[in-house]
Amino acid sequence: MVHTKKKVVVAGGGFGGINLIKKIWKDSRFEVTMVDVDNYHFFPPLLYQVATAFIEPSNISYPFRRMFEGKNNMRFHYGALKKVNPSENTIETTTGILDYDYLVLGIGTETNFFGNENIKRNALPMKSIEDAINLRNHMLLNMEKATITDDPEEKERNLNIVIAGGGPSGVELAGMLAEMGLTVVRKEYPEIKRGNSRIHLIDASPHLLGPMSKKAQEEAFKVLSDLGVQIQLNTLVKDYADGNVVLGNGNTIPTNSLIWTSGVVARAVPGILPEQLGHGRRILVDEFNKVKDLSNIFAIGDLCLQTSDKNYPNGHPQLAQVAIQQGTLLGENLKRMETDEQLKPFNYNNKGSMAIISKYEAVADLPKVSFTGFFAWLIWLFVHIIPLVGFRNKVKLAFSWFWSFITNNPTLRLIIRPKKEEVLEIQNDTVQ
Repeated sequence: MVHTKKKVVVAGGGFGGINLIKKIWKDSRFEVTMVDVDNYHFFPPLLYQVATAFIEPSNISYPFRRMFEGKNNMRFHYGALKKVNPSENTIETTTGILDYDYLVLGIGTETNFFGNENIKRNALPMKSIEDAINLRNHMLLNMEKATITDDPEEKERNLNIVIAGGGPSGVELAGMLAEMGLTVVRKEYPEIKRGNSRIHLIDASPHLLGPMSKKAQEEAFKVLSDLGVQIQLNTLVKDYADGNVVLGNGNTIPTNSLIWTSGVVARAVPGILPEQLGHGRRILVDEFNKVKDLSNIFAIGDLCLQTSDKNYPNGHPQLAQVAIQQGTLLGENLKRMETDEQLKPFNYNNKGSMAIISKYEAVADLPKVSFTGFFAWLIWLFVHIIPLVGFRNKVKLAFSWFWSFITNNPTLRLIIRPKKEEVLEIQNDTVQ
């Protein structure tokens, strides 16, 4: 009797999708197709280091086709998910239609601008490699403009940076930018005097690093304040127009750079019904990550909302570890489904959380202990190298970090994709 291979389509090559296919890509019973709008997997926790020119994009990225090389049951489909057709067992992508026996949705989240069109149009998100490169170019261009202009107001607007969101991404970005101001900017931009610029970190909650321990929150506040970051808590970023950030308390901050790290919402999946969605547009799943009312469609990672875990009745935090663990278990459960074995329900093993604040300063909340300082920073470095795909990436990243931290000079401040109108604007300013 000939058994046909089960077609598994995995939409999204993030932590969840990659760890799922690692479990089944050697299993001859499956024919696996990875669908993604990018042709590479990347490591989101380190995007802010790309955005601040501290590491190269290639340090945290790895091509899918290189990853799948030599794996006969693996294919990569380049395209964005457009629609799911559960009754037909197909998905529509921007580059074609694929059929499946099992569909796994893991396309993650997108930036949530909370309906504010001005902020959506003008702010700088940090969710992708493209966002990080764009942010890097934008800030470097602003510094060049600041060295050219003699208008003190324009200089201030170019050098002020506002970060909306005091979570790990906002804190890490603020710390990195403050360090650059104290080292790189001082040496390389003699036209920019210390005090010309301000880094503003704004958050609507009463604490930085809201989900973390009080010890971590206080340490983050202290270290960033010592670095000169202007922190405003219990404060909303209400609007952004005409080069001014408008705060909920009525104050304004002149800036050409509003970096938005204030929230995310699950990506929309047309074909999934409204009654199958929970808060934040997350897809409702059971204890096996099976989508509500569907038998062969699964959702994992930030995209899904699972309330069956007794320790997380309101759903799991949208963290990398959740996606990794869900993807790994789902891969094992797909194998069990092929042999009619009992499936294992998902229970999240919380391994803790951490954030880097500045050079040699980090905070770590592990299951039984919280600590800060240099030791936490070393653990942070180790933890963020291990999950990277590819030995070459780990070596490159370790070397880049070592050299950059020792010399305070990452030497990556290259404006590689400036818009033509921005270059012309700088040239015109020079002529005038």
